[in-house]
Amino acid sequence: MTNSSFHASGDSRMHVAGTGIDAPMMSVHGVRKSYRSGAGSLDVLCGVDLRLERGEFIAIKGQSGSGKSTLLHLMGLLDAPDSGEVRLAGERIDTLSSSRRDRLRNTSIGMVFQSYHLLPELSAMENVLAPLLVRYGVLDWIRFRSQARSRACELLERFGLGARMHHTPRQLSGGEMQRVAIARALVGRPQVLLADEPTGNLDSVSGAGILDTLGRLNREDGLSIVMVTHDDAIAARSDRIVRLVSGLVEDIGEPNDAVIVAA
Repeated sequence: MTNSSFHASGDSRMHVAGTGIDAPMMSVHGVRKSYRSGAGSLDVLCGVDLRLERGEFIAIKGQSGSGKSTLLHLMGLLDAPDSGEVRLAGERIDTLSSSRRDRLRNTSIGMVFQSYHLLPELSAMENVLAPLLVRYGVLDWIRFRSQARSRACELLERFGLGARMHHTPRQLSGGEMQRVAIARALVGRPQVLLADEPTGNLDSVSGAGILDTLGRLNREDGLSIVMVTHDDAIAARSDRIVRLVSGLVEDIGEPNDAVIVAA
């Protein structure tokens, strides 16, 4: 099955004219974000610049409240910056219409959270298929459902869940639920995966398994990944560490060097 199997009429995957392969997979430029706090406001991001190259695995590290999750949410179009730009493959995406941002999250940006956000009444297979059910209309789903199920089955088998695909979340361990969540994020073949503390609710053994999974996806599939963490050992699994400090990126280091972002 090729990627074209999933390019139905509702797909808004980015095709950028004129940017070429030199454009980073994702980038943010001068991003600022503040929130109201009582009578005043709290500045969370104060002009962040960040560049994710194609096939790169970046860890964003920082203390609680440093703006890590806020930055990831802006990159995932779950929130909008007060100023600055978010770009995917060279094209600005933060100013797209609401419907186009929704479609982009469904086709090009996969997201994984600390909490798995699985639908409790659905099986693992059904949870993985959910983004494709949203993507297609009734007629397209009839046309593509066999290929979609094959893709979901392929991912679940790859993540060691072949015998668990018909189990509901309450029948799965925490590590298994997170692997289902990763499979759901990947079922539509996104260009980039954003992971917000993906091992935060897991024991050390399950967490190591999730990190191994992300590492394989990056190395074997060339998937571009941004992972938020506060743990040095977890961050060391990445190609490059970006450290958020006071809402700014202070420095961008070489692979496995600490990069500092201030808030």
